[in-house]
Order: sequence, then C-alpha cells, then structure tokens
Amino acid sequence: MSLDTEVVETSVAVDKPAWGAVFAMAFGVFGLITAEFLPVSLLTPIADSLRISEGQAGQTVTVTALVALLTSLVIGNVTRQLDRRNVMLGFTLLLIASALLVAFAENLPMILLARVLLGVAIGGFWTLSTAITMRLVPSDQVPKALSIVFSGISLATIIAAPLGSYLGGMIGWRNIFMLTSALGVLALLWQFFTLPAMPPENKARSGGVLDLLRNGLMRWGMLAVIMMFTGHFAFFTYLRPFLEGSAQLNVNQLSLVLLAFGVANFFGTSLAGYLVTRSVSLTLTGMALVMSVTAVLLVSFGNVSWLVAVGVAMWGLAFGSMPTGWSTWISRAVPDDAESGGGLLVATIQLAITAGAAAGGWMFDLQGAGGVFLASGVLMLLAAITIFTRVRHHG
Repeated sequence: MSLDTEVVETSVAVDKPAWGAVFAMAFGVFGLITAEFLPVSLLTPIADSLRISEGQAGQTVTVTALVALLTSLVIGNVTRQLDRRNVMLGFTLLLIASALLVAFAENLPMILLARVLLGVAIGGFWTLSTAITMRLVPSDQVPKALSIVFSGISLATIIAAPLGSYLGGMIGWRNIFMLTSALGVLALLWQFFTLPAMPPENKARSGGVLDLLRNGLMRWGMLAVIMMFTGHFAFFTYLRPFLEGSAQLNVNQLSLVLLAFGVANFFGTSLAGYLVTRSVSLTLTGMALVMSVTAVLLVSFGNVSWLVAVGVAMWGLAFGSMPTGWSTWISRAVPDDAESGGGLLVATIQLAITAGAAAGGWMFDLQGAGGVFLASGVLMLLAAITIFTRVRHHG
C-alpha cells in the first residue's frame, strides 16, 4: 500500500465532521504551546524575582520537554481504559494548574513542579491528538483537520514570545501566567461543550509504542523525522546570533524577520492541509529540499538583508508543513493504532529537539552560525532523499 492512498477507516465511522471540536483542540494547542515557551521571553524577570540564575530559569523549558518525551511513551497505555474526551479535558486542567502554580511560585522547585504538570499535558495532548482528530472528521478530511489543530502551534509561535516579553514589562511575569491560566479555562469550556464522547478502542499493541519500530517503514520514517527536526531546531536555536552577527540586523529588523518567520509558518501549516491530500511524501520531500536550499542561500548571501528576510520566511513556510505532514503520515501508516504512532512521533520529535539544540551548540562553537546552518541544510537533504527513496514506496 502506498501511503498516499486513502486513509484506512478507523473503527469509529464518522458521518458528520465535528469542526467545533477540531477548533477547540486547536485552541488547546495554542494554550499549551504558549505556556511551554513563555519562560523563554520572561527568563530575566523570573530569574531576578526568584533570585536564581537565568540558566536555572531556563531549565523550566528543559524539564517540560523531558517530561513530554517520557509521557508520550506511556500515556496511551496508562489511559487506555478512559474515554478520550475525559483524557483531553484532564490535560487542559493540568495546563490551568501549571499556569496558576507558576503565577504563585515562591521558589524554583515550585516552578519546576508546575512545569512537570505542563510536560505531562503537552506530551499527552500531542500523543493522542492525531488519533482523536481521526475520530472527529471523515477520513478524507483528516489532513485539513490536522492542519487546523496544528495552526495553534504557529499562532502561539507568533504571539507568545513577543507578546509575553512586551506585556511582561507592563503587568509583570506572574500576571502573564495568570492570563495563560485564563486561556486554559476558555479552552476547557470550549472542549467541554464540543468534544463528543470517545470510548477507548483498546487496540494497544502488546509491546506499546516502541513495538512499532519493528516495522521497517516506521524506522525509516522516524529516521527522517529525527533528521528534519534536529536540523530545524539547530537552525532555529542559532537564528538570532546569525541575524545579529552575519546579517548585521538591528533590533527592529530582527523583530520583523522573526515575525515574518512566524507568519510564514502559519501559512505553511494551512498550505500543508491542502498539499498532503495530494501526496504526503512528496510534500515532505519538497519542503525538506526547500529548507536545504534555503540554508545554503542564507550562508552564501548572509550580508544581503532582504534576501536573509526572504530566506528565513521560506524556512518558516516549509517547516510549517512538518507537523501536519508527519501526523497525516502516521494516520495512514498505522491507522489501526494511531495513538501508539502519535506517541512514537512525539517522542522522536522531543528527542530531535534535544539533539538539535545540543549538536547546534557544538557546531556553533566550532564553525559559528554559518556552520550550524550548513549542517542543518545537509540534514534536510538527507531527510528528503530518505523520504523519497524509502518512505514513499514502502508500506
């Protein structure tokens, strides 16, 4: 079976799409990602207020990612007997609790506990999101629904960091987290009134998430995921030093370029909902090639500011298709156990985020931002070749 053929029906036939529930999921994603990355824009005031170093404050993001990784591997089995509607509402409650705990935190351990709760919510939400989306809309509308859910990431990327740092100076970092908890309450109400009952389907594989790696197609697919997301997060982590150093952009120009990245990323997510209905593998291959070429162009013409801005926007557009593209791929590769597939995908991406930041730092010390970008470009090219030759024709 080619993975560009029709999605195999899930056991729950969906006659009428529940778009209200899909948008409620997207809003939940927006709240989660906003909460995840807020500390990045508020590191200094948080560190000053709690009398800790910025490095220690930065661990609040690390802890969240690590807990999300661990959660993604076990959440499907742990919640196997529970109605999926109740599980998702539970994750949103964890988001609210986490934001409130941070808002009232008096020390670092309290914040770290709050971020552990958020990590569970994020890992769980991502793991189950593809499988739940497949149960909310007919199979031919799954890519469109996934692109709507993942647009929540792009919106959070555009809004969270700049708005967080701007408002943080006006109303204080604690009030920012109070506002985040209010976002969570809105998401909870929306989900409560729109998500239908989704009884567990009990399709667990005996070996759980990692059992999927016995499948050769999944191994090649996850290898491509690691290359793409490692390449992206190495690139994105060292984008600012490149823009300030090589491209010599001032603070206003830098903000505009990062905004262009976020807006292009949002459009890329929307575009992916259309492209993957034609061909998942060709969409992923094409976008990986675009990112590879973009990396080389940025290194070659880093002193041409308008070209740098276009390049960063192109990278944002291409990367915007990745979450939708890979989630659609999972829904077609393992339609009978999309929850385990989702768990494996989330765990692989979290691993790649960690690897990308770490390897990027090593390369940055050796070769500067240009070296990081070239390495990212090579990874994207290898990913494109892997998808086209191995992932496209197998399954």
